Amino acid sequence: MVLTGTGRMFCVGGGLKDFAEQGDNISSHLKLVTQLFHGAISKFNRMAPPVIAAINGTAAGGGLSLALCTDLAVSVESAKFTMAYTNAGLPLDGSASFYLAKVVGMRRAKEMSLLNTVLTAQQALDWGLVNKVVPDEELMDATMEMAHKLAQGSTKAYGEAKRLILAGATEGLEAAMELESRSISELAGGEDGREGVAAFLEKRKPLFKH
Repeated sequence: MVLTGTGRMFCVGGGLKDFAEQGDNISSHLKLVTQLFHGAISKFNRMAPPVIAAINGTAAGGGLSLALCTDLAVSVESAKFTMAYTNAGLPLDGSASFYLAKVVGMRRAKEMSLLNTVLTAQQALDWGLVNKVVPDEELMDATMEMAHKLAQGSTKAYGEAKRLILAGATEGLEAAMELESRSISELAGGEDGREGVAAFLEKRKPLFKH
């Protein structure tokens, strides 16, 4: 799956004008909005196919949170990245409290959250927010090249890898290794696992089905 935006923005999160128009209903409105947003993010993380962010422009607030939750990210050179929340007197949402420090480290996460530092695409690459930076006109070509490469692989293996990495961020060492043991033994006996091993031994490209 590829997520991208149109125009000069990838995504800048919720509209503050819309928030202001809610008046006394702002709290219940934001509760509903964040529940829907968080449900989508959870789905992206639990689904087996990889999710790629093709960042075509500014990623701010919830838009940066959205980029953080994807599995891989390609950015244009002109993109800017900022958390922006506390500038509006608001805390983080959209899984940023879970992912940001894991991606950039605690100090940088606090810098981005408290000072609302605006990063260039190159800085975002250096900090680990994106995997690749390309000229603006090459974004979709680079993203689809990545997507096509992933499409040749085992979706089931991707899903298990995603699940294990997510579990490794929250589980203890022994629990994480137990999950690894169960997962690799199960997949090794499956159709894709057998095909992958056979292809390696026969020095050919595997033909995965799942």
